[in-house]
Amino acid sequence: MSHVEEKTRGHIRKLNDAFRRSFDPNLGRIMLTVVVNALPSDVCAMAIHKTATFDTFTLDNDPHGEHDFAAFDIGAETFFWKINYYDRKLEFGSEDPADSTKTTRVLTLMLA
Repeated sequence: MSHVEEKTRGHIRKLNDAFRRSFDPNLGRIMLTVVVNALPSDVCAMAIHKTATFDTFTLDNDPHGEHDFAAFDIGAETFFWKINYYDRKLEFGSEDPADSTKTTRVLTLMLA
């Protein structure tokens, strides 16, 4: 991997972490699947909190180093979250996920 690619991935990682930790609407949107949204409110709140505070990234769950996916358990349930990159109008994929002026992050929280 070139230095430029690593620098770009590092910047994407920082933007993803900033969004996921704050859920700042200027950086992105959070979506809950219908199933997650239907869970008891305390379980849903725990899942959102675990998403925001997740920090156990490894080569297995983060092979590209962008902090854009993870899995965790609450009780017997396994949750996934994934960040995708869209243009600012949420119509197409982002042409440059490292550029926050061109990208809206969408984090989807779902059951496995």
